[in-house]
Amino acid sequence: MTAASSTSATPVLVRREGRILVLTLNRPEKRNAMNDLLVRELDRIFSTLEPDVAALVINSESEHFSAGLDLSELTTRDLPESIMHSRSWHATFEKIQFGRVPVIAALKGAVIGGGLELAAACHLRVAEPTAYYALPEGQRGIFVGGGGSVRLPRLIGVSRMMDMMMTGRTYSAGEGLALGISQYLVGAGEAFAKAMELANKVSGNAAMTNFALIHALPRIAEADPATGYVMESLMASAASTNPEAQKRLSDFLEKRAGKIVPQG
Repeated sequence: MTAASSTSATPVLVRREGRILVLTLNRPEKRNAMNDLLVRELDRIFSTLEPDVAALVINSESEHFSAGLDLSELTTRDLPESIMHSRSWHATFEKIQFGRVPVIAALKGAVIGGGLELAAACHLRVAEPTAYYALPEGQRGIFVGGGGSVRLPRLIGVSRMMDMMMTGRTYSAGEGLALGISQYLVGAGEAFAKAMELANKVSGNAAMTNFALIHALPRIAEADPATGYVMESLMASAASTNPEAQKRLSDFLEKRAGKIVPQG
């Protein structure tokens, strides 16, 4: 794939860097606020990933990741239509969270509402000091509809999410790191480079291991302990008996693989 034309009519730019697919949210005039066209484009991309794509990075045009739902495009829907609209966002974000490859988000500026819901669907999140997090839906008389009420409490807890929506409270990049919204906090202008570094690292994992981490680990964490132990045994056995794992273990035992060392 080659980079798409950089116009606001193209809500997501796509380019390849080796085995990494880079998506750039491209509505800078709207602070990358999310509309149905952008969500449909994400759905198309994640539904048609090329087989040799090993990881994916979601970046943003301009200084903001995403300022949330584009309220100017809200339309009056009856109850069934509104439910199905929300469910269409759920389906897209489900393809991100439970897709084939790890997804890393590079966060900066506004990570608000639907933008925070999108970030929460990714597996790793790297933030710059400008990043800030908010859920203004409570102040707008609406409610999250892109899966935020499911994913965000698992990151920060129900009480913190309730506070954000009830009072309009925002969290800074540093606070977001401490709470678990992001796993990495880097310097100004460094989020994309760090996200690419992580994408290249995770793309080197055994495919079965990445599958287990993406699909099994979240479900194990939410299962009752007895079910979790069985799922863990199944995944551990599937991973360790895979030919790729056998070769990696042999390389380690025969000192052809590097050892784990502290990272600065």
